[in-house]
Amino acid sequence: MGSITSQRILVAPLDWGLGHTTRLIPIIRHLHSSNNYILFAGNESQRSFIQQIFPQLPAIHLDGYDVRYSRSRSSFMAGIALQIPRLLQVIRRENHWLQQVVASHHIDVVISDNRYGLYHPNISSVILTHQLRVQSGLGSLVDGVLQRLHYRFLQRFSDCWVVDLPEAPGIAGSLSHPSLLPNTYSYLGLLSQMSDSQPITYNSHLLILLSGPEPQRTILSQLLWQQAIQLSQPIVFVEGTENVSAPTAIPPHITYHKRLAQGDLQPLLNSAHTVICRSGYSSVMDILALGKKSILIPTPGQTEQEYLAQHLHYIGACYTSSQLGFQLSQALSAAASFPYSFTVSPADFHLHKQVIDAWLAQL
Repeated sequence: MGSITSQRILVAPLDWGLGHTTRLIPIIRHLHSSNNYILFAGNESQRSFIQQIFPQLPAIHLDGYDVRYSRSRSSFMAGIALQIPRLLQVIRRENHWLQQVVASHHIDVVISDNRYGLYHPNISSVILTHQLRVQSGLGSLVDGVLQRLHYRFLQRFSDCWVVDLPEAPGIAGSLSHPSLLPNTYSYLGLLSQMSDSQPITYNSHLLILLSGPEPQRTILSQLLWQQAIQLSQPIVFVEGTENVSAPTAIPPHITYHKRLAQGDLQPLLNSAHTVICRSGYSSVMDILALGKKSILIPTPGQTEQEYLAQHLHYIGACYTSSQLGFQLSQALSAAASFPYSFTVSPADFHLHKQVIDAWLAQL
């Protein structure tokens, strides 16, 4: 194994929510600690977010996949399937974009978080994912076909970094620990923007933290708001987007925010007694990093989130409830008696450093 030398590294996350962007924060930090040059690529929202944390980080524009989501749970996967031809065109375009950027910015290596067009024949390119086994909701036969197609994309890259613990079932279960694995892979451990924060022991409020695709984000927001105003306990309610109008009447027990920067959100997460949020993978890793009790509400029809919520409930990591018929007071009561028996170690959030150092050393 050779010595680690400075590299010019392009880092680009998928734009399906900010989760893919936030989980790259510890990777970018570690790459900077090794004196590498980092070029970040993403849409306007991603660049704005990442430059709040790394103000000096150079960033360039890369169009997102711009996936559109159905309002109905029953048509969610069908709606995604209908967009596949357009998404394949986007992947081809971003591969052409990469050829130009590698030449113009003298890029040595690429780290792609679930962007399938960012592979290059002449330089090392790595793809991050936590979902090796696709959960379509259409049965194991369809899932097996989709997995083989998925692996064809993954094997265009020099390496595949799987965001989960090496030991099965990890926190993602069969999503990240399927029976059939890619030809080349490394388990990266867990990644959280909160992994270096200092734990706070007091529990002052319920934190409702919204995120995810429209229109389901708005549907859940309206549902939770109508029930939150009926409670009397302290609640911090974060919409997760600037594209909303604040409620005209906010009761005194609720602190309302449209969106918060990481520096403002972190202490609120730290001091919450319970967090209510979607079962997005990055949100789950943040919650586990802080050791917080949580109530997960998967996005209806988003089969990965639905599976992940069920798995985390089963292993005792997070309490979960369906959005359909959700009752806030009942969920809080059930969560109060939930064991929350599954915990992770702080060391689980530093495994990526070993993988990255070994990768850099062999370039």
